[in-house]
Amino acid sequence: MLETSERGREYQERLKTFMDEFVYPAEPVYAEQMAAAASPHTQPQILEDLKAEAKKQGLWNLFHPHPEWGPGLTNLEYAPLAEITG
Repeated sequence: MLETSERGREYQERLKTFMDEFVYPAEPVYAEQMAAAASPHTQPQILEDLKAEAKKQGLWNLFHPHPEWGPGLTNLEYAPLAEITG
């Protein structure tokens, strides 16, 4: 079985914490904001808030292999992160 690097495992822990502390609690807020929106194509404020927090924590654009636009993770490091985020 393939194992990820220490860096990959650190990102997994950081991302799990982010999901538990920010994303899952934001789900009902998202539902409320979408229900109140005039259009189903609205970008609710909670998504902007989550995006800002993810950027602040270095958890934005995790999929991007180029270090200029993301953390430069390998596919093996990124795959478990994609699983965590669904």
